[in-house]
Amino acid sequence: MIIETARRTKQTSEYYFSVKLAEVRKLVAEGNDVINLGIGNPDMMPSEKTLSTLSQAALKPQAHGYQPYIGTQAFRNAIADFYYRIYGVTLNPNTEILPLIGSKEGITHISLTFLDPGDEVLVPELGYPAYRAVSQMVGAVVKEYPLLENFGWQPDWEAMEALVTPKTKIIWLNYPHMPTGAPATRELFEQAVAFAAKHKVLLCHDNPYSLILNKKEPISLLSVDGAKEVAIELNSMSKSHNMAGWRLGWLAGAKPYIDAVLTIKSNVDSGMFWALQEAAVAALNNPTEWHDARNAVYQGRLEAAEAFLATIGCTWNKDQEGMFLWGKLPESVESAEKLVNELLVEKHVFIAPGFIFGPKGQRYIRLSLCMPKERIWEAVERIRG
Repeated sequence: MIIETARRTKQTSEYYFSVKLAEVRKLVAEGNDVINLGIGNPDMMPSEKTLSTLSQAALKPQAHGYQPYIGTQAFRNAIADFYYRIYGVTLNPNTEILPLIGSKEGITHISLTFLDPGDEVLVPELGYPAYRAVSQMVGAVVKEYPLLENFGWQPDWEAMEALVTPKTKIIWLNYPHMPTGAPATRELFEQAVAFAAKHKVLLCHDNPYSLILNKKEPISLLSVDGAKEVAIELNSMSKSHNMAGWRLGWLAGAKPYIDAVLTIKSNVDSGMFWALQEAAVAALNNPTEWHDARNAVYQGRLEAAEAFLATIGCTWNKDQEGMFLWGKLPESVESAEKLVNELLVEKHVFIAPGFIFGPKGQRYIRLSLCMPKERIWEAVERIRG
């Protein structure tokens, strides 16, 4: 006898990468050399200071007990200092910051906190799949808002006006944008805050890519006047500090929002390993030169990834930021799904099809820069061969 599962398991499906990576592992187990350009899994190391701090902290007796649900004071202070230094945003470390076990988990905490069944959520028609999946899991109604391809993948604010109803509770926003790489701008954030204030909805901004291949000063949504009244921001150390497996992130915003999310979070986890938080403090104080060196590596990989797209006949926007490259397929390619499957089986190269980020991505592919440039060039040669 099999016990029936909850309805929410039928409202979503297994994460695309979970399924596809099983195929990749099977090919590798059969002795094939698969070049994985599909996953945004940073392959470079955290800073030496970060690693040495973790090692030393783990040897201390106080490291191994339960930690505060709100994170350590040192970690929250470091986040506040980081926000002021990088974004010019002042945060109260005691009331406006909530450390998280990764920002993906934060999406769930936020959704559980603010959404009742039947509430409506606006998500970008191209975006991180978790925005949709988690909204559906908690019983909310997902509405996709359009992005204007010819205007740098900016939200179509006029179209969004027609989507808002009295049931709309949350808008998800993510710039620098994944998967398109569209940069964040102050004008965009000002429009977003004004829209949220007008319609009395919570604006949730996901901001993990602002330090990677950014072409200007990084910006936080919370730097916009009035943002704290209607917005909260997720940030993460996964991409910017090469700490994806460490599961370190945070939520920033006004005290009422932080307190509300803490109500849910405190019933879900029991705090974060103290040594990880100590190491995070060290990482948040990495000098600018450390980030510059990582970006120089990514720049070299970007050039190889552009050659990959050119070999397939794709077009792409040169203004992209972040650790991915988004390319539009030529008319000669039948579909992204077919191309991805053919490259994996015949060339042992894995790339991400754009449709996993939303229906608008049917004619697009995404390449990850989380692979040495030599391997990306090898993938190029396999395609050419």
